[in-house]
Amino acid sequence: MGKDWVEEIPSVLWAYRTTPHTATQESAFSLVYGSEAILLVEIGQPSARIKAYEDIEEGARAQELDLIEERREKEARRMEAYRARVMRAYNRKFKPREFQEGEFVLKRVNPAGEVGKLDARWEGPYKLIRKVSANTWYLQDGQGRLLKRPWNVLHLKKYFV
Repeated sequence: MGKDWVEEIPSVLWAYRTTPHTATQESAFSLVYGSEAILLVEIGQPSARIKAYEDIEEGARAQELDLIEERREKEARRMEAYRARVMRAYNRKFKPREFQEGEFVLKRVNPAGEVGKLDARWEGPYKLIRKVSANTWYLQDGQGRLLKRPWNVLHLKKYFV
């Protein structure tokens, strides 16, 4: 093989995509296109696989098409259930934060999450000065200095005096 391995990639990928996998008992091609792949060589000289496929009567093909639609619907239901689980998990973690001007808050030390295990995660208190948008505020520190940029409420929490 040596240096010619790049030329082998398309045939290896074709073999992978058209081979049934043990988990689904289907090939990747079949899952995407709803039918098995046929090589150009098999069109000119039909293989045993093609002859077996041609021997299937028309009613069996209609049944196969019904199964394909059923398989797609099953996959759609599975994906919808997955989306619902993700949204439930998101909604459980999401805590709406309502602030008023003049309240005191703590802000995250580093919103990117690069805080050490024993480092403080919150600093402050800071006073809410001006609301920029529904979820963004300008902050003022204890010495009366305005912070350079506004902060999103996701990185703020109430400070109880």
